[in-house]
Parts: sequence; C-alpha cells; structure tokens
Amino acid sequence: MLSSLHPHPTFAISFLFPCSHGFPSPKRQSPPTGLGLNRALIKLRTPRGPRLMASGSNGGVHEVGERLYLGMDFGTSGARFAVIDKHGLIHAEGKREYPLFMSEEKMDWTRSWKATLFSLLGDIPYHLRKLIASISIDGTSATTLIVDSNTGEPIWRPFLYNENCPDAVPTVKSIAPPNHTVCSGSSTLCKLVSWWKKDAPNKKLALLLHQADWLLWLLHGKLGVSDYNNALKAGYDPALESYPPWLLSQPYSQLLPSVRAPGTTIGHLKEDIRSDFGFPSDCAVCTGTTDSIAAFLAARATQPGKAVTSLGSTLAIKLLSTTRIEDARYGVYSHRLDDEWLVGGASNTGGAVLRQLFTDEQLEKLSEQIDPMEASSLDYYPLQSVGERFPVADPNMAPRLHPRPESEVEFLHGILESIARIEQAKGYNLLKELGATQVDEVITAGGGARNEKWTKIRERVLGLPVSSAIQAEAAYGAALLALKGVHEK
Repeated sequence: MLSSLHPHPTFAISFLFPCSHGFPSPKRQSPPTGLGLNRALIKLRTPRGPRLMASGSNGGVHEVGERLYLGMDFGTSGARFAVIDKHGLIHAEGKREYPLFMSEEKMDWTRSWKATLFSLLGDIPYHLRKLIASISIDGTSATTLIVDSNTGEPIWRPFLYNENCPDAVPTVKSIAPPNHTVCSGSSTLCKLVSWWKKDAPNKKLALLLHQADWLLWLLHGKLGVSDYNNALKAGYDPALESYPPWLLSQPYSQLLPSVRAPGTTIGHLKEDIRSDFGFPSDCAVCTGTTDSIAAFLAARATQPGKAVTSLGSTLAIKLLSTTRIEDARYGVYSHRLDDEWLVGGASNTGGAVLRQLFTDEQLEKLSEQIDPMEASSLDYYPLQSVGERFPVADPNMAPRLHPRPESEVEFLHGILESIARIEQAKGYNLLKELGATQVDEVITAGGGARNEKWTKIRERVLGLPVSSAIQAEAAYGAALLALKGVHEK
C-alpha cells in the first residue's frame, strides 16, 4: 500500500503500449500555452492502457522525434519519475526507495536524495532520454536546507517537512501578521529562524533552499532559485509576488532564494549530466512545486469546489477555492494556482501510522473483512509520534490509539474511520468555516486511494462523492510543469 525505507533501492519501470483492445485512442490536442496551467495542462487526457513491466530499451511508443517531458516526485520515503508527451500520454514511469545512508548514526538525507536523483535519471530508457525537452521536480513542503551559497553543499542537516521548531515561534510571531502561515512551528521560516539562533558558522555565506530547489540546482547549476509554492512557508506572498517588508527587514532575509512561478524555465541541464546520461543539449530545467500540489495537478481537479485528498504517508487535503484562507492556528494555508487558490493543509496522520501497525498483507486481508457502511465506535487520533500540523497546529498533541479491541479487523476499521473523520469534520468542514469555497467532490491520490473499503468509509463520513484520480502520481504533475515550462518560454 505504501512504500517504506529500504537499504537497497528498488527499480520498477513501465511502458505504455498503444491504446488498443477496446481502449480509446487519446484525443490529440495542441500544446497548452499561456499561464493557464490549471485550466489547460491538467485537462490533458491520460488514458489507461495495457502496461508491461520491463527493464529493456524497447517499449514506450512515440512519434519519431516527438519531444518528451520529465517529472520527478521526491516524497517522504522514495521518489518516482514520469515521462510524458505533449498530449499527456505516459511513456515511462519508475520509482526508487531512498537508499539508507548514515552519518554519525543519523540518516544522511541529502546524500540519499542526491543518489536517488541520479539513479532515476539512469533508470529512464536511454532511447527516451534524447527526446526529453524539459525537467521539473516536486518535493515535500517545508523540507528545508541551509547550504553554502558558493558551493551549494549543505552546511547543516536538513529540516524535514514535519519537523517542529517551537523555539522559533515567538520570534516569528513577533514580526509576522497574526495567524500567518509562517507562525506554525513546522514552517520554513521557523526552521530558518531556529537555525539562525544557533551558534552556526558562516552565516554570511549561507543560503536557504527547499528540497526541490536543491535537487533542481544539482541539474541546472544556478544557486538560489525557488518557486512560489515552496516559498510560501518561508513567508513569500504570492499575491504581491514578493517577500513582505516585515520579512525583508530581518537580518536572515539575506538567505532567502529568488522566487519564480512553478514551471518556469531556469536554464539548461548541466553539460556533464547531458553527456553522461544522453540528454539533448537543449534540455531545460524548470522550477518545481510541492508534492501535494503536484498530486493535485495530476488529479485534474479544475473547478472551484473540487478537492484532492492525498493519502500517502501523511494526509494532505487541497481544495480549489476562489477565496484565499490563511490561519496558522489550524495549519491552514493557500497556494496560488493561476487566478485561484489551493486551500488546505497537511496532517501527520496517514499511511505511515498504518505501516507501523500492519504489514501490506495484513492491511489487504483485514480490509476485506470490514463493512464500510457500518460506523466504527472507536475514536482515535492516529499519529506516528507527538505533534500535529493540521487541522490544528499543536506540537504537543499525543497519538491516541486506545482502547485497542481484540479484533484486528475492528482496530483497523477504527483507524481508517478516524482518519476519515479528521479529513472531513476537522478538515474540509474547517475550511468552509474559515470562508473557503464549499467542497462538492473529493478526488483521492496516493497509496490509500487503492483501498476500496477505505474509499467507501470516507464517502460515508464525508457525505460526498469520492473517486480515485485517473493519474494519482505527483511525478505526473511535475511532468506537466516541465511541459508548461518549455511552452511558455
């Protein structure tokens, strides 16, 4: 159901055969132009057809000389890639779990991410690499790196997406507007302030980058570039298209990266990478986004009121709204998406808790025995550890998984239903109360979307139609950004 950390990378790649055997042929469309990412790109049709698991160089079907677009998704436990054409058809997909690199008895995340990045590049079939016109990457929101502004090398361990820095909250609250997104202890700005307050060397040479920014820098070589989705939790104001004065007046603002729209061409792929892997000389590298936004783009939710719940290691909800909502008390924030707003938040509950308690085989067998139309009386708050980000920002919230019934089926039922209640009563209902557009449909992405019993439980609890995204992978959304980048140059 969900991937887990493994000391050795796994490799899977699939090729999409031509639509046949009763599958409709895709409608051929002109490539989208302009700024209409949400309206144009995510409407591209991606038909499901027969797939073949393969590791050779034969497979992906494309017109001779047709350009392709590469997206990569760096999630919490592994990374994926997707190669698409201008019509949105997938030609290759692959995934890797992060290799287990240790440094001083701690996980060396940057080394692991870098190794995975270049492993994925090598996993792309060679005959497709020479056709790739552009690349984009998404990463986990608020995963923060402090790097040397000359070399790009990390000078501090990365602050992970769910890491809380309560020591920085009073300082940030003293300068930011009330209930601003950055006032949450897990925000990028709180992580920056926490680092700044430490007795860290070379502060004048330091630079802040997000996970996606740093991985993209490894490809294009231009330090200090971010996108306005990743930069939101650092304090960037996407409505003003700048950092606000209250932030720029602080001494640590010198570390902040420049910001561009997601899917903007930064430069070309570095020459040594092009020659080593066989990419074309004009292969562009584009700004990225966060993993949950990439999943939203892939799901093709195009109208206000449409929402996407990502059920991966964590629970993230995103609702397309005509109104911008920000309230750090609840971990609610809004990303800009063209002329509308992507409102939501990310909880620490989700599939990672299930993986602590059950194997994949147990999840499958126990789920089959659940009656999804029967409400569970168990009231849990499933968390891996202490601390919650959304729908309440509480670094001291403790997991609640008791009482535990003797029946494992009842226990799993209670957990699945409790996560659904967090999604509905404490998630989408909260967004409505704060002024967001009313949700009328929920599309599900992530590994949890494959659990049919859970989907039926969520549909009952939400009181809304719930469906699985035709394209559920964030890597597909990142590939759409890569496509956008070269068609807007």
